[in-house]
Amino acid sequence: MPVVINDQTYYRTVEVCRMVGISRNTLFRWLKEGIFSGVEYRDWRGWRLFTSDQIETIRTKTNHVTVIIGEAEGIAT
Repeated sequence: MPVVINDQTYYRTVEVCRMVGISRNTLFRWLKEGIFSGVEYRDWRGWRLFTSDQIETIRTKTNHVTVIIGEAEGIAT
């Protein structure tokens, strides 16, 4: 369930992963690698919170990876 703070809607990690179709491990690896900046919001438990804009950035990255994998499979054939 999204969280609203100061009229801004935030989504938790599990929600983001379900929305874009990636695993938590993938998301955490990308965060550790610094692929996404500005993920600084956390709830009272310390869990990361993501904005809709950040989710779109993650979705774009996910689509980019899928295309590259698809192109590589086509080349290898």
